[in-house]
Amino acid sequence: MDTLVGTPPTSVPTALRRLYLLRFAFAAAWAALLFATADTLGTLTAALLVIYPLFDVACAVVDLRSARTNGQPARALYVNIVLSALTGIGLAVAATSGIPAVLRVWGAWAITAGIVQLVVGVARRQLGGQGAMMASGGISTLAGASFIAQAGKDGTSLTSLAGYAFLGGVFFLVSALRLRDAHGR
Repeated sequence: MDTLVGTPPTSVPTALRRLYLLRFAFAAAWAALLFATADTLGTLTAALLVIYPLFDVACAVVDLRSARTNGQPARALYVNIVLSALTGIGLAVAATSGIPAVLRVWGAWAITAGIVQLVVGVARRQLGGQGAMMASGGISTLAGASFIAQAGKDGTSLTSLAGYAFLGGVFFLVSALRLRDAHGR
């Protein structure tokens, strides 16, 4: 038991580390499945597209619980939950219209979620490992703009979304490995 006043709870980095490792594993598996089905927009691909932001909602809820319990900033996590839930709905609708529509919805989500991720990373920078989260947020914002631009081109595919998800997962892995506990370890 840590009895020092003002020492941050050791559970914050531990909880985040576990969550980040789970997010990496999910992103890697999801990216592999999407990559295998990315040339067509069938039922499996549409389901994968909807599952990804819904998984993000679940992770943000877990993150929010930990943040509230430990006195960490939580407002941006609420925004992320709403954005990701709306994106899940938007992707379900967009999947009925084709790949360009999916790229536009995903792009808008990547832009807004990237900004939120950047804000959360800045708020948590004292925990360590947040440089990767901030970089990921910036890259997500740029990637979102490129997805929207891709939607206007002929022969679009969803393979870039698989790469985006995998790279995002790698950023979560890096952050998990760099998080520090209350003792700076």
